[in-house]
Amino acid sequence: MQVNALADTLDQQAATTPEHGVYIGGYGEMHLNLNNGKDNEIDYHRFVLFFGKEFNQRTRFFSELELEHSLAGEGKPGEVELEQAYVEYDVNDSTKARAGLFLLPIGILNETHEPDTFYGVERNNVEKRIIPTTWWEGGVSLSGSIVYGVSYDVAIHSGLNNEEATIRSGRQKVAEATANKAAYTARVKYTAIPGLELAVSGQYQDDILQGAGDDEIGAGLIEAHAVYQKNGFGLRALYAQWNIDSDVESAALENIGASKQNGFYIEPSYRINEKVGVFYRNSQWDTNAADSADSEVTQNDIGVNYWLAETAVLKADYYRQEKAGDLSGTGYNLGVGFSF
Repeated sequence: MQVNALADTLDQQAATTPEHGVYIGGYGEMHLNLNNGKDNEIDYHRFVLFFGKEFNQRTRFFSELELEHSLAGEGKPGEVELEQAYVEYDVNDSTKARAGLFLLPIGILNETHEPDTFYGVERNNVEKRIIPTTWWEGGVSLSGSIVYGVSYDVAIHSGLNNEEATIRSGRQKVAEATANKAAYTARVKYTAIPGLELAVSGQYQDDILQGAGDDEIGAGLIEAHAVYQKNGFGLRALYAQWNIDSDVESAALENIGASKQNGFYIEPSYRINEKVGVFYRNSQWDTNAADSADSEVTQNDIGVNYWLAETAVLKADYYRQEKAGDLSGTGYNLGVGFSF
């Protein structure tokens, strides 16, 4: 969720109604995927409820509960997931501490991904497959400002557990997660110029096998992005890369080239008026970049958002995807989303 905005709301509520200080929010999105040469699919992809409580002027609680794909349970396609549940404490006017389950401060979408805040029906594949969004862990963190317009985040938390070196499936989601090895995340963000955000983040884990292997396999992620908005013009650009220890003899790494995984995208957009915005996105990613084989995937998207209200949106886009230079898919997507 948009945590900073919600924190401000809770502060305002606590200041005016200290006996309450409770916040309820949420978001949802439904997608229709019209894939050329494949079955079409309609999916209520996400329905999320958010609950927050201001205990006092310095202490508050945030939580986010999500239902994916409408149905959850044995044999069903979806999941019920707790994506946030933490206590935040104001150490001083410029420093906050968190303890619990929280979204990692990496990338553009991982912390702010309500459907009305980004272009395109589906979230971009670079942040989804490389970072991987949405990514949360359990631990402790500190965040604050260094000087005007420069902020930092540091966290010690639970980590990945995956011998296949498939980053996305290595997320344990803090569900009876193996915690033999911790992970560390840090970010520095620059916002001193109105409309501009520049950020660099990094994450490191000693062993993505969580001590289960004969040797430790360390993994490190570096990510950098820029977001610029002026009048109707917008631009997003992001690069992310994983480096996984390839010196260790591991068939999972050596055979599929997963010791290096990277990707980038650039997305210009233009908000024509209060209701209509258009975008184009070029994305490239490779989850087997250390292999000599050509495994890079390129995707181009073009589309339009139509805002029915400030936080309610209709979306339509077209995509064309190529793998190793050969056409691997085209299609259209339609979507509706909201947040409150």
